[in-house]
Amino acid sequence: MATTISPAISTHDKLLRAREASAELLLLSTAQKNAILLTMADAIEANAASILEANRTDLQESGLEGAMLDRLLLNPARIKEMAKGVRDVVHLSDPVFEVLAEWIRPNGLQIRKIRVPLGVVGIIYESRPNVTVDTAALAFKTGNAIVLRGGKEAARSNQRLAEILSNVVGVPEGAIALLDSSTRDSVGELIKARGLVDVIIPRGGQGLISFVVENSLVPVIETGAGNCHIFVDESADFEMADAIVINAKTQRPSVCNAAEKLLVHESIAAKYVPRIVKKLVEHGVEVRGDEASRRIAPSIVPAGPQDWPEEYLRLCMAVKVVKDTDEAIAHINRYSTKHSDSILTRDEANARRFLRLVDSAVVYWNTSTRFTDGGEFGFGAEMGVSTQKLHCRGPFALAELTSTKYEVVGTGQVR
Repeated sequence: MATTISPAISTHDKLLRAREASAELLLLSTAQKNAILLTMADAIEANAASILEANRTDLQESGLEGAMLDRLLLNPARIKEMAKGVRDVVHLSDPVFEVLAEWIRPNGLQIRKIRVPLGVVGIIYESRPNVTVDTAALAFKTGNAIVLRGGKEAARSNQRLAEILSNVVGVPEGAIALLDSSTRDSVGELIKARGLVDVIIPRGGQGLISFVVENSLVPVIETGAGNCHIFVDESADFEMADAIVINAKTQRPSVCNAAEKLLVHESIAAKYVPRIVKKLVEHGVEVRGDEASRRIAPSIVPAGPQDWPEEYLRLCMAVKVVKDTDEAIAHINRYSTKHSDSILTRDEANARRFLRLVDSAVVYWNTSTRFTDGGEFGFGAEMGVSTQKLHCRGPFALAELTSTKYEVVGTGQVR
């Protein structure tokens, strides 16, 4: 069984233990995994005081402020939400060993395609301690060992949470491993550990994700960066548009599915731009814009070339006037991070064109980008939002933490 995580254990040894644990996890039944997950949820709530104490120290020493500090913050409600997320995973169907297809060949061979765990999953993330719990629960449910490398600003919170989870009776030693976050050395070791680690999932800003993608020897599922757009088309309902834009920008500006850019059809720009800028400013948003939007609303700060690809992760939004749906689509496909983009319109033809041609993981019609989330999609917790096309795309959770293999049964056939 697991023991308290010790910083004296080297990264290499933790990876070896995780590889060994991945084989032990294959032997656990769904019922056994669910029972252990329920115990994890109870343990999180039972240890709330020590988790909050660790988190208070992280908050005091982080140097973060505003929305970024909010990502790090834990409170009793968020701890209960973490525990609830683990319990939600219990109620989800276990994909491991699910039969996807089976058939018999003319020579009598019986072939079956089944889901199997990926093996050892490494996740590199920043700030948010809830990621420690969410990803560990999903990995455990799918029979994967997980190697966690959180940000140094959340080191104590992550340490305490990982200790609690890994010490639950029934968790194989090494199945939930936390790496040292005091230096970048552990990141380098993790992403070079081909043969010990099966996949790396980076969650965080574009800098972190780009570094991992460009330097990893282990396959990567690219996630996270969200330069998300909302396009207000000429037939949009203004009241609906106001509510969606404000929600998408201000409800939680530090997360990857918050909207960063607002595109407005030129035929309604004179009426809509001043209206929405006023409301954004009332919500504390810094508004930047192109020349066309600034002619309409002179208070807007000029947007430079660097603004259009930038993920702000704060109360800032850039506005651009476009001539039609096609220009909006072209702008989004050029500058977005292929995360989440939305069109607000009554015109079904324009909406269908937008949904079909915008090359993003999630594309919306008349709703907020803030719904790009595993929980909102009914997946329970999520590992992240994949912005690539292999091996999965969009919010991903249990099914995407599996691969497949073929079991072939014969009666002595030779070729």
